[in-house]
Amino acid sequence: MWTIALTMLLTLVAVILAINFHTPERKVSHRVDHRYSIADPPLKREMGALLGPAIVSGNRIWALQNGDDIFPAMLAAINGAQRTITFETYIYWSGIIGEKFAKALMERARAGIKVHVMLDWLGSKKMLHGLVDEMRSAGIEVERFHPLRWYSLGKMNNRTHRKIMVVDGTVGFTGGVGIADQWTGRAQDPKHWRDMHFCVRGLVVAQMQAAFLDNWIKNTGRVLHGDAYFPALTAIGEQDMHLFMSSPAGGSASMRLMYLIAITAAEQSIDIEAAYFIPDTLMSAELIRARARGVRIRVLLADKHLDSETVRVASKRGWGPLLASGVEIYEYEPTMLHCKMLIFDQSMVSVGSTNFDTRSFELNEEASLNVYDAPFALQMTAIFEQDLRLSVPYSLKNWKNRPWTQKMAEVVLIPIKSQL
Repeated sequence: MWTIALTMLLTLVAVILAINFHTPERKVSHRVDHRYSIADPPLKREMGALLGPAIVSGNRIWALQNGDDIFPAMLAAINGAQRTITFETYIYWSGIIGEKFAKALMERARAGIKVHVMLDWLGSKKMLHGLVDEMRSAGIEVERFHPLRWYSLGKMNNRTHRKIMVVDGTVGFTGGVGIADQWTGRAQDPKHWRDMHFCVRGLVVAQMQAAFLDNWIKNTGRVLHGDAYFPALTAIGEQDMHLFMSSPAGGSASMRLMYLIAITAAEQSIDIEAAYFIPDTLMSAELIRARARGVRIRVLLADKHLDSETVRVASKRGWGPLLASGVEIYEYEPTMLHCKMLIFDQSMVSVGSTNFDTRSFELNEEASLNVYDAPFALQMTAIFEQDLRLSVPYSLKNWKNRPWTQKMAEVVLIPIKSQL
C-alpha cells in the first residue's frame, strides 16, 4: 500500500514540476531581420502596434541613483499622496527601510488615502508577518502574488518581479530597487548595492497604473478605477515613452521579442547594464549578428558580489562566442550591481525590472519603461560609463582559462538554466 502512495506522491511532484517548468506556448525561435534603425519611424510603430501599448508623448523622467536618492524621493511622494497609492514590488524585507515605508504607507492609509500593496509571496518571505498585519490593521490592502496554496502549486514558478509605484495616478516610479536595507546608501561598499530607479510624470503614468492593475486583478479579481486612479493627465514634457509589460499568462515571450527587435535595429551601439545576464541561443546569435554589422556592444555585469552563486557560474558558459565576436564584457567591482538598463544607438533606453535572462523573458511578470529620447539616452550613457570606470574587463583569454571546476559546474547547471 505504501508503494502505491509513494508512487502517487512522486507522480504529483513530477506533474507540479512539469507545470512550473513549462514555458510560454508561443516562443520566438527565429531571427528577426534588420530592416530599419533605432531612429527610424517604423521601429516606434512596431514597438507600439506589434508589442504595445502605444507610445505616448508628453512625459518627463528623472533618473535616481542608489538608495540615498531613490528612497527619499519615493517616501516624499508617499507622504504627499492625496487620493491613492498603488505599489507592487518583488523584494520587501524587514529592516530599517522596510519599516520606514510601512510607517509612511500606514500614515497615509489612516489619513483616508486608498493604499494598495502587491507583494510577491516569495520575494517578501523575509518580511515579518507582524509588519504585514500592522499595515492591514491601518487600512492598507496588502496582497501576496501567488502565495503558496495547494490550489496554486502550478503557479509557484510564476513570480511578479515588477517594481511599480504610482501616487494619485500622476507620478510613477519604476526601476530595479527592492525595499531592503541592501539598497540604502550610495553603493559605497559590498553591503550597499548599486541600483537605479526612475521617477516619471506625464501621460505614460496611466500605463504604469494599468500595469499595477494587471496583477491586482489577477490576484484579487477586483478592479480599481475612477478618477482617483486614472485622472486626466496633461503633458509636462516632450519625451516619448511606453510602459511595456510581459507575463507568461499572456502566452508569449513578448519581452524577449521587444529586446530582439531593438537589438536587430541597432546600427551603432548597444550598452547593457544587468544584474543577471544569461542570454539564450537566439539572443546571443542576434548580439553576434549586431557585432557583424559593426555595432559596438558593451555589457556591464555583477560578478564577485553577485547575490546568486548559481547565476554567476551559469552565465559564463555562453560568453565565449560573444567575446570572440568582439562583445565587450565588464565586471563591476565595488558591490552588487543590480541595475537593469539597455541603451540602443544612444537614442532609445529601456529600464525597469527585467533581467537579461530566460526567467525574466518567460517566467516572471516584468515591466520595462522604454524611453525614446536622445538627450535622456546620452545622460544614461554617461551614467553607464561612470559605472564602467569602476569595472574590470573580462577577456576571451579569461574565459578560456577559467578553471575546470567552474566549467563542470556550468554543465551541471544546464538543465535548470532557464530557472535561474
